[in-house]
Amino acid sequence: MSSKTMTNRKIETTAEDEIRVAVDGWVEAVQKRDLDRIMSYYAPDVVSFDAILALQFKGRDAYRKHWQACLDMCTSEMAFEVRELTVAADRDVAFCHYLLSCGGTKEDGEKEVGWMRATVCYRSIGRRWLIVHEHFSAPFDMESGKALLNLVP
Repeated sequence: MSSKTMTNRKIETTAEDEIRVAVDGWVEAVQKRDLDRIMSYYAPDVVSFDAILALQFKGRDAYRKHWQACLDMCTSEMAFEVRELTVAADRDVAFCHYLLSCGGTKEDGEKEVGWMRATVCYRSIGRRWLIVHEHFSAPFDMESGKALLNLVP
């Protein structure tokens, strides 16, 4: 193996590790309901195709309002778990995909949690990996049009 190939692999491994750390930090911020910290993972010009409320969100300010609305909808302890995280990373661009369990506990104590799919794109900006594009989706039943949030990996 050439020295250049080994160096590129080291860069890719480091970038991949950095993305995994970023995903973990983002999940922890959501679980703690820390809106400022959640938003610190997004680039100013982020575009998000979230699974609820709008077709798309453009920019960190618009997406912050959406995140606030999400946190307001789920006032109890947040259920937020990433599974099957796969990362591909290079020097300054990376993407990952995973399954996400998201929800909370209702006032009567019943957990209301569903699974979604996520694809997230990062760019290295100012020596930090920031989310520039995020896409959440849920499979749905074609006949009823209802989301299938009860599917389990």
